[in-house]
Amino acid sequence: MGNIYFNNSSNFILYTKIIEKYEENMMYDPVMVQPMRDELTNIGIQELLTPEDVDGFFGNKTGTYFLIINSVCGCAAGGARPGLTLALKNEKKPDRVVTVFAGMEKEAAQQARSHFSELPPSSPSMVLMKDGQVVHFVPRHMIEGRGPELVAEDLIKAFDEYC
Repeated sequence: MGNIYFNNSSNFILYTKIIEKYEENMMYDPVMVQPMRDELTNIGIQELLTPEDVDGFFGNKTGTYFLIINSVCGCAAGGARPGLTLALKNEKKPDRVVTVFAGMEKEAAQQARSHFSELPPSSPSMVLMKDGQVVHFVPRHMIEGRGPELVAEDLIKAFDEYC
């Protein structure tokens, strides 16, 4: 494995937590997954790594908030992440945007899904909530085979209506 460089101590601490989880659960290689995380965190999306992080986030039910359940699959890479990136350039957008990584932080993803348990589990998926209520849901089958522009178009319509 090559050298890993960190641009700040927060990234090192995050990487250490991820390595601990990887060693504990033997999911995906954290080095391989890091670019998939960075694609969202580099545009300001906060990662929720633990069930406690999730509950802390969902504890504030005011305003609009958006969760993307990230994944290593091709439809996350080809549609979900780039589509969300495009949609967040819209004038109207959620007050807060977060992500959990289903293939890495299983407990956090499970806890996130418990906050909208009426919806089927899906990875990747995206949910827009307003004042504690689900107002828009994008499951995997609405991402698969659709380019980022179509995913973004769907999200922008929801953002314009609810944000």
